[in-house]
Amino acid sequence: MDRRAFLRLGGLAATGSALTLPSTSAARSDQVTTGALAVVTPNGGTLPWRIVDGVKVGHLIAEPVDHEFAPGLRARAWGYNGGTPGPTIEAVEGDRLRIYVSNRLPAATTVHWHGIILPNGMDGVAGLTQRPIPPGETFVYEFTARHPGSFMYHPHRDEMTQIALGMTGMLVVHPRRPRGPRVDRDFVLMTHEWRIDVGAARPNHLEMTDFNVLTFNNKVFPATQPMLVGRNERVRIRLGNLSPMSHHPIHIHGVHFEVTETDGGRVPDSARVPETTVLVPVGAVRVIEFSPEESGDWMMHCHMTHHMMTQMGHDLPPMIGVDTQTLDRRMARVNPRYMSMGTTGMAGMAEMDMPVPPNSLPMRGGTGPLGPIDMGGMVTILKVRDDPDTADEAGWYTHPPGSMAAPADPDRMRADGVAF
Repeated sequence: MDRRAFLRLGGLAATGSALTLPSTSAARSDQVTTGALAVVTPNGGTLPWRIVDGVKVGHLIAEPVDHEFAPGLRARAWGYNGGTPGPTIEAVEGDRLRIYVSNRLPAATTVHWHGIILPNGMDGVAGLTQRPIPPGETFVYEFTARHPGSFMYHPHRDEMTQIALGMTGMLVVHPRRPRGPRVDRDFVLMTHEWRIDVGAARPNHLEMTDFNVLTFNNKVFPATQPMLVGRNERVRIRLGNLSPMSHHPIHIHGVHFEVTETDGGRVPDSARVPETTVLVPVGAVRVIEFSPEESGDWMMHCHMTHHMMTQMGHDLPPMIGVDTQTLDRRMARVNPRYMSMGTTGMAGMAEMDMPVPPNSLPMRGGTGPLGPIDMGGMVTILKVRDDPDTADEAGWYTHPPGSMAAPADPDRMRADGVAF
């Protein structure tokens, strides 16, 4: 859901259940009938409902989309309702849902409601529980959201192609009665991985090992929208992974959290342990909750180091420790601007403003308040503020004097017995 738009869930009120709407620039609000807070989907949106005879009616359109991962990289993907991932679907426990699925793709498709308990004929498996939806036709799925939780949706026809091209989405069923501590912020993030060769217009859906574009909600840092929260607020993040092949160990700086739910249900209090990293397997959801103690701009990322890289970080020879003086001298005769790179690592790439091939991302992230941030890929920022409702989402944290690492004082080093 766009954090600057109200959640369009009119049917919740019509059935005696309502969600709390987020304020502008943040998801803070008061408790209402269900005790549930409408989720925020950074860089995404929420499926609108119409109420027909007490049934919530929604419409998904499977279609090709022109998707921007970050400025400089676009691809012809497949998705729902004009984007990828598709809109987050929100309901309340006990709601009756009727979801029409129209197919504008060149191939037949279905929708599987991953983790939802429903009648077998609504499960969305082509050839087993239904006939596939041909191009140009519309099918309807109808079921009751019996169990609260965090789920996903995706095709179950030609999964290798359709999921790889971006046909994924989250489905959140809020409990009718509050469970556990009240949450102040509630976010949805989906992880995904793509193979997009430099200059290519389409992802390679046949790739099985070497993915070079890693995303949160199908955006690459620094295009990932930050999550703005308050210090000491209780924050929930629902992490869904429909990547084709890879599990993702998601790490958040500056906080300790607990896994409170999976797509199979709520984790009992007695089974929870404090974590700083959670492994989100392929085809699974992990829901984490925490209360940040320290204000600041805290990095959140997949801890597989190659998942914090982009296209230009792949297919390069190792150059650490190589003496390139002779090579550089000879190459300068052919191209006076030639220079070898990577002999001390790859961080310097972030500081070089070199031209790159069309439709590609260089191996650099964004510009931070103190210089280049040399991470890209599956990276976003948790922005913790003392007053998040008035804070600027695009602004950087200002460190109090004396609270930031800085060059060591020689006199203090000597007094502490440190020699260098």
